[in-house]
Amino acid sequence: MADFPTTARVVIIGGGVVGVSTLYHLARAGWTDCVLLEKNELTAGSTWHAAGNCPNFSNSWAVMNMQRYGLEMYRGLGEAVGYPINYHVTGALRLAHSRERMQEFEHVASMARAQGLGMEMCTPAELKEHNPFIELHDLAGGLWDPLDGDIDPAQLTQALAKGAREAGAAIHRFTSATGIDREGDEWIVHTDKGAIRCEKVVNAAGYYAQRVGEWFRPHGGRRVPAVVMSHQYFLTEEIPELAAWTAEKGHKMPMVRDVDSSYYLRQDKNGLNLGPYERNCKAHWITPDDPMPEDFSFQLYPDDLDRLEWYIEDAMARMPLLGQSGVGRVINGPIPYAPDGLPMLGPMPGVPNAFEAHSFTFGIAQGGGAGKVMAEWITQGETEWDMWDVDPRRYTAHADHDYTLAKALETYGHEYAMHFPHHAWPAGRDKKLSPLHDRLRDAGGQMGAYNGWERANWFAKPGDDTAEAATQTWDRDGPWAARVREEVAAVRDHAGVLDLPGFSRFAFAGPSAAEWLRGRIAGALPKVGRMTLGYFPDSRGRVLTEMSILRHAEDDFTLITAAPAQWHDYELLRDALPKDGSISLTDRTDAVSTLILCGPKSRALLAPLAPEADLALPWLSHQEASVEGKPALLARVCFAGELGWEIHAAPENMPAIYDAIIAGGATPFGMFALNSMRLEKGYRTWKGDLSQEYTLLEAGLDRFLRLDKPQDFPGKAALIAEQARGPQRRFVTLVVEGNPQDAPPMATLRLNGDAVGEVTSGGYGYRVDASIALGVVRTEAAVPGTELTVEIYGQSYRATVQPDAPLWDRENARIRAQEV
Repeated sequence: MADFPTTARVVIIGGGVVGVSTLYHLARAGWTDCVLLEKNELTAGSTWHAAGNCPNFSNSWAVMNMQRYGLEMYRGLGEAVGYPINYHVTGALRLAHSRERMQEFEHVASMARAQGLGMEMCTPAELKEHNPFIELHDLAGGLWDPLDGDIDPAQLTQALAKGAREAGAAIHRFTSATGIDREGDEWIVHTDKGAIRCEKVVNAAGYYAQRVGEWFRPHGGRRVPAVVMSHQYFLTEEIPELAAWTAEKGHKMPMVRDVDSSYYLRQDKNGLNLGPYERNCKAHWITPDDPMPEDFSFQLYPDDLDRLEWYIEDAMARMPLLGQSGVGRVINGPIPYAPDGLPMLGPMPGVPNAFEAHSFTFGIAQGGGAGKVMAEWITQGETEWDMWDVDPRRYTAHADHDYTLAKALETYGHEYAMHFPHHAWPAGRDKKLSPLHDRLRDAGGQMGAYNGWERANWFAKPGDDTAEAATQTWDRDGPWAARVREEVAAVRDHAGVLDLPGFSRFAFAGPSAAEWLRGRIAGALPKVGRMTLGYFPDSRGRVLTEMSILRHAEDDFTLITAAPAQWHDYELLRDALPKDGSISLTDRTDAVSTLILCGPKSRALLAPLAPEADLALPWLSHQEASVEGKPALLARVCFAGELGWEIHAAPENMPAIYDAIIAGGATPFGMFALNSMRLEKGYRTWKGDLSQEYTLLEAGLDRFLRLDKPQDFPGKAALIAEQARGPQRRFVTLVVEGNPQDAPPMATLRLNGDAVGEVTSGGYGYRVDASIALGVVRTEAAVPGTELTVEIYGQSYRATVQPDAPLWDRENARIRAQEV
């Protein structure tokens, strides 16, 4: 074809709403030399059969941002591009059957208000005022979002396509991408009409994303962790009563989501649309005898209403109108699911200049925002909002087929589930085990998964309630509370040991390694034999990541970071390294495991086990030593804020070391206790307190900055300018009073009724006997002694700003202790 391109700046594979939105936003950003390929007609995958629901609601700050942006854009898109769209902003109700569900709604409504959205809590009677057709049995209340509604997916996609074409981008329908090659720094995308050479590629292939992902395996890629689920909804025939009501009111009935029963119910023309997320759900194309077809465009699965029987009956009791008309049409189509039900949106793991924008279970609602985010990744290399919740690199090697399938089935069947702070979902577990796993379980360890690694959250004693149901509460106190208090007391008064497998760990060395690091972190490097925290900013001075930097020689380092950051931080380093290979970077995460031994008696306990070690070396030092005859690295640091060491050793040597420490009298403690103690010290967590939502100055990391050093690290100019004018926001530690639930992330903080910031993490400090919240607030609210209020699951509590020092051991005397 004469007009078929041979070059482009970006090639997007997939013509659903997300791919087309990405093209639209690229074109709006001035990147018009971009091509979208669709093997059939636009919308031929999941988009064409999508229900088109458009909620703002999300428990994720990042996803709510995407949805808020997209729905606002949709409300003006038709006029902006000259393409009519059936977009019905009807408002929607979410029904709550319990106090716990009302608490969840209260928190999301508070988040929504912080983003400028007007969600409102409702009594049962107020629910009836919004939608007169619902029955109120078993309801505690609900949530009203006036900006919720539904949109025609095909019209939305065509409107975005029109806008993209008019801005100069190209769309090639009925053009199959067949594979990719790499030459130098360029991609070659092969199609049935010829090859296109380009700088960047986007996998936006929807439920075919895994198949497209296989093309990138030879170039560093991995198997895409996604499963195709069958989502089924049905449309009734016309309901005369609903038609009459609509004619009288002049608008459609507000949507209803009965999230505890797990379905949505909305008006479609003058009938109803019922869409359950059933527990007895079904995945497709997951076995060799059920292969994914080469082309499933505009096709559906056979009807399977029997598995929806309970949901249909429940919905008919909730809205008797549903039973007044027969089934007009059944839609049973494929939708992709990642293990957690959130999309994969961002850099493709392991592959340079390749991106992923797929596995959207709510692609219509999120498509507008997804296009914006993807265009930012492609054109700027960073995004306005912190998007870790949807970053493809959040899944590492543990996300194999079995894990992905088990989690997708669990997530689909609990699509509307509440995510309680002490609850661990049971599917897809035991993917990465410490060599101490059986010992921990035998000691009562109640496990949680951290990037697939099993770690003990707390240790139960005989008679404790360890049932999953006991963890399904927002309240602080549960079966774990007394045990966590005991574990903290053991660390405070004697010695405790925590098995901490899965620290992301990189060996980093080369003749210019030190100078390279100085040009990437905002602060200084440690001396040989010492360690420090290094902060990597983005171009705006916001926090990309935090790494512990251990210096072994002038240009020889170990870099240690959070377990979930493994692929993210590896690529942050790898992608900026010199091309000449002068610096080596090796992922040693699986080669070394870690124990934390801490407490005032830890030195006395460790001394006979490591007789040749110098345990008088100061805080933030490290040394090679033998522990119980096994080679180890001892790092004089402790995230719990007590005298202590991290013991790093090969996994096969950990059982002997651990057994000797236990025999010496140490008490095992878990992640819940560690979290409590780190809050008392004001220590930040990655992607909790440390995220791209905040600059290093806003995050309170001033002491780690060296803005006068000669190296021009990313974000230096932005941080210098911010320091000169003064940060607009500051990090604070708060003590909260009277709250039976600890402050959740993104809980709103107010000063005299005005929103001034948000909580980044919260929990109970058992050494100081107080509920603690860490957060970021406007500068005027950060003065010690200022009394704020914090919104916690619908209730407001006093939160007092503390001095800029740890709540526990303010002078760090216990950490620095040099005496046995």
